[in-house]
Amino acid sequence: MSDIRFRFNVARDQFRLEVDSHLPGQGISALFGASGSGKTTLLRCIAGLERTPGGHLEVAGEVWQDANHFVPTHQRPIGYVFQEASLFPHLSIRRNLEYGWKRVPARQRRVQLNEVSDLLGIGPFLDRYPAQLSGGQRQRVAIARALLTSPQLLLMDEPLSGLDVPSKQDILPYLERLHEDSNLPILYVSHSPDEVVRLADHLLLLEQGRMLAQGDINDLLTRSDLPLARLDEACAVLHGELAAHDEQYQVSYVNITGSSLQQKLLVPHQPLPIGHPVRVRVLARDVSLAWQMQEHTSISNILPARVVECFPCHSPHQTMVKLDIGGQYILAKITRRSEALLNVDKDQLLYAQVKSVALMR
Repeated sequence: MSDIRFRFNVARDQFRLEVDSHLPGQGISALFGASGSGKTTLLRCIAGLERTPGGHLEVAGEVWQDANHFVPTHQRPIGYVFQEASLFPHLSIRRNLEYGWKRVPARQRRVQLNEVSDLLGIGPFLDRYPAQLSGGQRQRVAIARALLTSPQLLLMDEPLSGLDVPSKQDILPYLERLHEDSNLPILYVSHSPDEVVRLADHLLLLEQGRMLAQGDINDLLTRSDLPLARLDEACAVLHGELAAHDEQYQVSYVNITGSSLQQKLLVPHQPLPIGHPVRVRVLARDVSLAWQMQEHTSISNILPARVVECFPCHSPHQTMVKLDIGGQYILAKITRRSEALLNVDKDQLLYAQVKSVALMR
């Protein structure tokens, strides 16, 4: 699918959104920033809910808005998932889902109810009513309802913000599965770094109505000129593929994509086939550095790395080190004392000792 290209200028009393950019036409693109940065306003412009004079929007080579043309919201092939599920309380889950699906001409239907039911795990409660479901279950139904309109683009406006922690943990694996099994481009609004890191391929970072940066998720997470790399929860997301399983110790090995050194990470056992693509999150606070490979240690993941740069983080006694591990980057948060003792400098070769990793499908 072609890129999503847009240009909008929205002026309000105390706020202005000015963006002129594009997003990839596949995968999950996260619109990320603090509250009030313009994320939802941009999403509403793309949906056609905000009519902005002089705006421009092109999706898959088709112009939805320009100076002489405006496609109204109901004619745009989009699915929209709001913060609240907003299901019809008097209809069963099955009838809620069929409500939008039946309004799509049969020849245009690309998704069937049984497909989304299996994808989002809602089969067991199709005959229940919304009041009988948990918040996470209702939101899965809302996503299924949006998919059943056979959209070309799925818009999600902080779909987890109204859920408690257990409900978020319930729904996140289904969003990961949606990401993995669907070719549908998704624009995902969030101010939660954890959600963005877990789900997004591409990131558009907004600040006070302007685009601060955009690009591959790991590029932005590890850029020293952006705030994400200075957070207490600073991290990197590595792309790789499952290389082997060790049933005896219940662990799996992940090859890091692009590494000429065939570097591997050990992760908890994953019931996935060899060669399956995966994403691995590495928190900066879980990476320590050493001059030499340590042999007698409980740390399983020790990787040769080249220092790219050092820069300050929020804590005055600590520093952040950006490391190249074969073409992908990770961050290490170490004390300034350790930086001095190791004499850390650009292009220095060190060993990154990764104490913990989180595998994300």
